[in-house]
Amino acid sequence: MNDRGDAHGDDAGTAGVVPGLAELVALRRHAPRTGHPRRGRHGLHGPATSSLLGRGMEYAESREYVAGDDVRHMDWRLTARSGRAHTKLFQAERERLTLLVADTATALYFGTRTRFKSVQAARAGAVVAWSAVAAGDRLAALRAGEPAIAPAGGTRGALRVLDALVRWYSQPPAADAGLGVALEHAQHLLRPGTRLVVLADPHAAAQVPAQRWRALARHREAELVLLHDPLEMAPPSRPLAFADGHRRVLLELDRHDVRQHWDAVFAAPLRALEQALPGLGWRVRALSSDAQVQHGPWAWEGSRPGKPAALPMAAQD
Repeated sequence: MNDRGDAHGDDAGTAGVVPGLAELVALRRHAPRTGHPRRGRHGLHGPATSSLLGRGMEYAESREYVAGDDVRHMDWRLTARSGRAHTKLFQAERERLTLLVADTATALYFGTRTRFKSVQAARAGAVVAWSAVAAGDRLAALRAGEPAIAPAGGTRGALRVLDALVRWYSQPPAADAGLGVALEHAQHLLRPGTRLVVLADPHAAAQVPAQRWRALARHREAELVLLHDPLEMAPPSRPLAFADGHRRVLLELDRHDVRQHWDAVFAAPLRALEQALPGLGWRVRALSSDAQVQHGPWAWEGSRPGKPAALPMAAQD
């Protein structure tokens, strides 16, 4: 597979329109190297600990209090029984969970350069999956409308998620309850220390209340990837025709009011999310459909001219 993500072995006639499993598997080499699981205190007996945001939640033992211990962890019962101050020790969770939430809004199944936004979403999800494997995390995924892909570690867990991404992003699912429902489902699966990554259409993400975003990010590593097409962010300053094989629509993008409406529909939601969500604990990244993989999901280059994909609603000169 080359830098543009054209997969050898996948159907060349659907490259850029439908994600291929071979393409997503090949993206393993672009997963960020976050470090291998560290050796546990007792050697390699059982899974090694992974990086966490804060301590684990599993009680291990109590010992006598020493200066500098966190007083919030005092073992008051043992202190009362023994007459000496004791503090609780907690064992770190053995494996962190990476949860990938995939938005399957109809607006994602579109593209004017290189590939559809849906294909780019699958590619970004694949790099997230392989980075989870490299970090020793267990990996789960979900979208609204069907049960979640259960957590699993290693290559087996990644391939189950990649298979789901191919299925979800090959065509708009018949049943899609929306990003809000998917995030509500995700909230029931999360625990402190989880890494949460959401792939979303900016307009769909903008409909999610701020309270939901804040609650999801609490005590977790939360990342939002906003998929967009170069045409959406920078339309030409001239009339532009669209056709879907049945009808033709002419947008007069040389008119100020039309451009304002275009900006309000496509660019403004993305900008608003980039400004608001960091304050709610989220890392927000905009990802163009024609971006190229460099060294991980957050090092994608911006718009670069490429071969347009075949479009269901194709822009025409």
